[in-house]
This record gives sequence, C-alpha cells and structure tokens, in this order.
Amino acid sequence: MYTRRQSLKALAALATIQIVPSRVLGLNGQTAPSNEITKGIIGCGAIAGAHLSMPGRLLALCDVDSKHLANRMEETDAEEKGITGHHDFRELIARDDIDVVHVATPPHWHALMTIAAVKAGKDVWCEKPYSRTIGEGAAMMREIQQQERIFRLNTWFRFRSGFYGMRTPVSYLKKATMNDLLGWPLKVTVSKSTGFDWKFEWVGLTDLTEKPIPDHFDYNKWLGPAPMKPYHPHRTHATFRGYWDYDGGGLADMGQHYLDPVQYILDKDNEAPVSVEIDADPQHHDAVGTWRRIEFTYADGCKVILDGENRDKDASFIEGPKGHIRPRLESNIENLREKLAALPDPPEQITDFHHSVRTREKFALNEVNAFWSGTLVNMGVTAHRLNRNLKFDSTTMEFDDPEANAYNNPEFRAPWKL
Repeated sequence: MYTRRQSLKALAALATIQIVPSRVLGLNGQTAPSNEITKGIIGCGAIAGAHLSMPGRLLALCDVDSKHLANRMEETDAEEKGITGHHDFRELIARDDIDVVHVATPPHWHALMTIAAVKAGKDVWCEKPYSRTIGEGAAMMREIQQQERIFRLNTWFRFRSGFYGMRTPVSYLKKATMNDLLGWPLKVTVSKSTGFDWKFEWVGLTDLTEKPIPDHFDYNKWLGPAPMKPYHPHRTHATFRGYWDYDGGGLADMGQHYLDPVQYILDKDNEAPVSVEIDADPQHHDAVGTWRRIEFTYADGCKVILDGENRDKDASFIEGPKGHIRPRLESNIENLREKLAALPDPPEQITDFHHSVRTREKFALNEVNAFWSGTLVNMGVTAHRLNRNLKFDSTTMEFDDPEANAYNNPEFRAPWKL
C-alpha cells in the first residue's frame, strides 16, 4: 500500500532550490517600479474579470475571440496604459517582461498553457479546476516542479473566507479534526443541506445542429487539443462546462471550491481515495448530464459523500465516532468553540501569492495539494462519465478499468502534444 509518508517522500524528492528574477527582488539598485510583479492574462471571458482585480501590473491580454479581447482592452484602458493584446497565448508567454501568467481559460487548455508558461520561466495563477484529467494534472505538477516555478490555483477556501453554508473559516473545522475531537475515521457530506449547490444547470445539449462560426471567433484555436466537433455556440464560452471534451459539468466547476478544503480538513493533501462509487443515469457520449450520489473512500476508511439529490436532509457536514459538526458549527460536542479556542491552531500557510513569487516559498494552494484535490474531482468526473464504480491506485495513477485510464490520458488533436 502506498502510504502518506511514501507519497510525501516522493514529492519532497522533486523539490529543488528555486530562483526568482532579480528585478522582482529589487536587486542591482533598481527603483521601486521594477519591484512590481507583472502579469499577463490568457482568456478574456467572464472569469477574467476576477483576474483583472488580482495583484500585479497588467501588461498583456490574450483571447481567440476578438470581441472578448476588445472588450477587456477597452475595460482596462489598454491603449493609455500600454497593455497589449494577443490572439496566440504563445506570444504572451514568450514575453520576457511578464512574471506571472494567469490562465483563465476552459480546463482543456490548463495543462498545455501552464506547462508552456513554466518552461518559459513564468509563475502561474490558474483557474479551477486544476486540470481536465488526472494525467494532465500529473504532467503539470511534474513540470512546475522541474522548472522550479511558483503556482497557485484560484480557489481560496482552505485559507480564508466563510466556507459556503458552513459559514465559518475552514480553520475551525481543521482544528477539530487535527485535534481528534470527532474521532476517526470521518465522513464528510457535501450537499444542499450542508450548504453546497452542485450547479446541475451545467449540462450539455444532445441535439446540437452545426452553426456558422462567427468571424470574430477562432474556433479551431479555441478547441486546441480537444477533438474537432461541429461548431455550436453552446459548446463554447459560458456553457462549455456541459461537454466532456472541455470540462465535467457542475462537479468540475465547483469541485475544487468544495473539495479542496475537505482534503485539507481530512489531512489528505498527499493522497487520493482508493475507490469511487457513482449513482447516476447512463451518460451521453458528448454532453454532461447529472448524477444523484458520488461516494469516495480512502484507505483509512474516511469517506466523502456528494449527495447531489440532497437525499439526507439531516446530514452533518463532518461526523465521526465521537461527534459531528453541522452547518454554522452546530455540534453535539459541548462548548465546541471554547474547546477549539484552547487547542493548537493548524500550521500557518502563505496566503499572499506575490510573497511566494518573491521568496520562492510554496503558496497555500500549490501544484501538489491542488493536484491531489483535483484528482479527487477527476475521479468523480470519470466515474460519472462511465457511469460505473472504480478503484484507484495512487502509486500508478491508474484505475482498475482500461476505459477510465484512457480518459486519464486522452490523445490530443494535432499538432498539440502534452
């Protein structure tokens, strides 16, 4: 059995001394403006608005839809501020004046763009989900570490903000589990009753009729490594999540927001479940549908249950042999808040990405823990797509099912290669 200790040892072996450009550190007598970290954003759709507001001086924008690009260029006063626009992400990545590349694209591009960026010496701030498949995620993690780059995933609930319906920072929940207040093993239920909505509106259409490609949209470049399919607007932009080629519906959309903190709470940041069970109807080969229940089991008996139909309306978010925690920290443990206050806090995390860029210390949600929580999500997506239960081996990164493994490492459309 592959233990957590072995996993940590293997990942630690990949760590090396990291180097940051001297202009970012403010060496060689450079002035204050040179200390400002610069960024370029790939993808100018809806989520790009959030990346515009994130720290860093914006130097470049990129999109294959000229309307999206033009709108963001206007919004940012690009001409006045010297922000340039690109239609090919490789042009943006090749620039030597950009420190951080923000990948704000659909997930089928995350691996290729992240790997290209770190090979070009950039640090990366990437949208969730971490990757579209487990194989792509593993390739990202290897290359980020080989190139000695800093990475962060754009979800933050493990280290700040109220955690959806729980209405409390995740640190409270982590303190309870790390100090054994609930006993072991634990069961986590993620459902509407515990404060989470799986966004089942992110489903695809099964009756698409080919439409003309708009002149302002380079559909071939948007597809990139994904299979060529007849164009229909529902496949792209705001509704792409409903198609297996690009994403995995509401599970992939919200999965790391919901489940990355669960991995952290359960101390599973360096492992994946050993099995996943699915309760759903058979799925369409192209369009993502809905599911009723997904259950993950870890080697130590911990379980994570995604109750899509909200079957158990009295479920606790976390429960163990000694007690449980419901939304809003209601619990059958007497004086929970007082007990938590007297207990050790979780280890501190680096929650300022630019601090990580300057010091080369790992960000709180980096390529390692993002890979493992992304693997949890992708295990669920794969079981859902095949509509069958699966077992998973974290040493080989393979399922006990050849078809599932084929989805782990899909063939890319030429000329793209991972």
